[in-house]
Amino acid sequence: MSVDFPSPEGHASHKERGDSDRTTVVDAGVSPQPSPKGRPSRESKENPVRMIAWEVTRSCNLNCVHCRAASHLGPYPGELSTGECLRLIDDIARFSQPVIILTGGEPLLRPDIFDLAAYGTQKGLRMVMATNGTLVDEATVRKMIHSGIQRVSISIDGPDAQSHDAFRQQPGAFAGALAGIAAMKAAGMEFQINTTITTANLHQIKAIHDLALRIGAAAHHIFLLVPTGRGRDLAQQAITAADYEETLHWFYRESLTCEIQLKATCAPHYFRIMHQNKPKGQKPVKKVGGHFHESTRGCLGGISFCFISHIGQVQPCGYLELDCGNIRKQSFDKIWETSEVFRNLRDYESYKGKCGRCEFIKVCGGCRARAYEATGDYLSEEPLCLYEPRKHGRD
Repeated sequence: MSVDFPSPEGHASHKERGDSDRTTVVDAGVSPQPSPKGRPSRESKENPVRMIAWEVTRSCNLNCVHCRAASHLGPYPGELSTGECLRLIDDIARFSQPVIILTGGEPLLRPDIFDLAAYGTQKGLRMVMATNGTLVDEATVRKMIHSGIQRVSISIDGPDAQSHDAFRQQPGAFAGALAGIAAMKAAGMEFQINTTITTANLHQIKAIHDLALRIGAAAHHIFLLVPTGRGRDLAQQAITAADYEETLHWFYRESLTCEIQLKATCAPHYFRIMHQNKPKGQKPVKKVGGHFHESTRGCLGGISFCFISHIGQVQPCGYLELDCGNIRKQSFDKIWETSEVFRNLRDYESYKGKCGRCEFIKVCGGCRARAYEATGDYLSEEPLCLYEPRKHGRD
């Protein structure tokens, strides 16, 4: 499941959208006792975690060709229990106030998903969800809103049923996603479209983008394929470095006039392209709903973002399966602050090859997962980058 959402700033709450009586559905007798927030350490102040993608379950009702987790319907042994999940939310809330992306697999297959969302909302966390949309109906949307979920992403990888269903390996997936979107629109739930780009749909990206605009998405986020999970079988469908560059330039040009938020993920070069092309003093374009383009930086893994797996393993991202610690054995803040992998990712001097001597290292960083898949070294240079740095130095 592709996941990505805007940063915490700039979201409209459900109350602002007319949901004035949002309720909490967590049974207070089941949830662990809240603890007072501790004083953040120097490490957490310098490298605050702003976003966490949480794989609440690996089970999924689809068999998408690019799936990083190679998910199927399951069940998967060892998934975090409700109690463990609630304690994790407590742990995170004591330490920081990040956006929590409830993802999978398919998060709607987890029976307690709305209890978890509501508890996170109660703790002051911004809860959002990434779903394939096929299980979303009017009743589900009501539960989303009541539990405090503030935005939902739905993946659309083709502009029509034939192309999308082939990508998702499930007849009816396109119709199901559009029906889910219709239910969200009717209830006033904000949604975004995520698209994973391969050679199979590269020629359709403009049509997919036009569809996102037509159906009223708040944002369109594109993802460049990272060859992990089932995605390894699609290695031959990964676009070339030249197509990569051309696509990102097109997306940047589109962002200058597009009325909705556009963002490229698993495509850190995009932020180098932004810096190369942005005129001095240019201000961001105001987007519909008061949102601005999210111009943070490229690869955020281990820097302001991390991934928590269905069994509690913390990783830089879902595509970079490096064990940085497990929340069943250590507190989340301890993992975030002390993981050697995270510390290396935050030290730009440790990056190698072109990335290590690139003047855009702090705004791009290269895709660490793509580097790892290509070389076995997550600090190696990004393999799909045409740019030649102006700086000279070590390789």
